[in-house]
Amino acid sequence: MAASGGPLSGLKVFELAHIMAGPTCGLMLADMGADVIKVEKVPGGDDSRHFLPPDIDGEAAAFMMMNRNKRGIVVDLKTAGGKQVARRLFADVDVVIENYRKGTMELLGLGYETLRQANPGLIYCEISGFGRTGPYAERGGFDLIAQGMSGLMSITGEAPGRPPIKCGAPMADITAGILGAMGVLAAYIQRAKTGQGQRVDTSLFEAGIVHTYWQSAIAMASGTAPGPMGSAHPLNAPYEAFKTTDGWITLGAANQANWLKLLDLITAPELGEDPRFTNNHGRITHRIELAKALAPIIRTRTSADWLSRLEAAGVPAGPVLDVAEMHRDPQTLAREMVTKAPHTKLGPVKTLGAPVKFSATPGGVTRGAPLLGEHTREVLAEYGYGDDEIDALISDGAVIAM
Repeated sequence: MAASGGPLSGLKVFELAHIMAGPTCGLMLADMGADVIKVEKVPGGDDSRHFLPPDIDGEAAAFMMMNRNKRGIVVDLKTAGGKQVARRLFADVDVVIENYRKGTMELLGLGYETLRQANPGLIYCEISGFGRTGPYAERGGFDLIAQGMSGLMSITGEAPGRPPIKCGAPMADITAGILGAMGVLAAYIQRAKTGQGQRVDTSLFEAGIVHTYWQSAIAMASGTAPGPMGSAHPLNAPYEAFKTTDGWITLGAANQANWLKLLDLITAPELGEDPRFTNNHGRITHRIELAKALAPIIRTRTSADWLSRLEAAGVPAGPVLDVAEMHRDPQTLAREMVTKAPHTKLGPVKTLGAPVKFSATPGGVTRGAPLLGEHTREVLAEYGYGDDEIDALISDGAVIAM
């Protein structure tokens, strides 16, 4: 059985999803204690198993990151035996997550309307490129496409006129998974009231759109679409990254009180007296001139020196860390955001920790990602299959087990 201890202990989830968005949804639920069982396809399992390098002794680092805390089975849904297994499993489960193209699950006889007949309490989460309705519902989708079409790439980059830039992290994929998990939990609360499940539908496209709240507010109010601003903020200044003698820091003097504290710290009264910078409206209007005025001042000291001074003055600021530096940061470690998951083949493997902490039901990372078909026998046995039946399913190619 899956390890528990989190607030979702006892919630059973089958995840028919691959690569990033759907697995992120499952990951969020698993980190909070749900028993998430990943149902992998034939042949090869989740595509991210083959994202090599990087790997550890042949096991894909990407797959292990996205699938820790889950059990794993392999079912060939294209076979009659595999479909029969899936229907039996899904008749007694709380949540199904899938991120296939529209109509795929229906063609397999595993769509929501079919499954709810045997399991009216089923919560069926669909995460797709563009959602299950609208003119683009039939399209496939990737994070890059969603970032481009949601407006994100138009506001990301150094300045207007430069080539569009994708956010370094797969923002649409990850956010779609988080939105899916949020929707599942809302439906779970509703089911507790009514006993009825429902379909939960979100997409990479919508996940990208929600990151444009500020920029959409500007466009809706002004009629003009904002463009890229580098690290700066569209509504506050100074609020961006500045170069020091040995690196970069981010500076957030984003209100009048912090602006005055910054002026005292850098001993630049002339900036405070400049009518362009006396209030936030002026500082936003003249943001580029303000940044040019601050840049040579910030370049006079090291990052550590500035951060110490800024903290003492009460001005929000931080270093610009690379990912490896972030892993070593004392706050990262104190919050257990780097931890180890026990992997069946590799032993303890470093992974990111659970991002939400609970005082009474902590949850956390308790299991490494599954090997291909690692828990097929275990899960089928829990659903009443005998050893001979499981052997027959393996022999027929309906399932794969270690």
